[in-house]
Amino acid sequence: MDGMSDIFFILTVIAMLITLAVLGTGLFAMARGGDFNRRNSNKLMRLRIIAQAVALALFAIAMLMR
Repeated sequence: MDGMSDIFFILTVIAMLITLAVLGTGLFAMARGGDFNRRNSNKLMRLRIIAQAVALALFAIAMLMR
């Protein structure tokens, strides 16, 4: 892989890990319920969608560069 492709690969992995962390936090909050879930579940799921879109865009760019 060349330098630019490596950067996009690393950024894609980071974006995927962020997506996984947000998803895990949201699922954990929903399972426990309570005040934190009421305040943040919608925000967490919106953040997951944004992180997932960024990860997919980075992945697509990385594949186009190969």
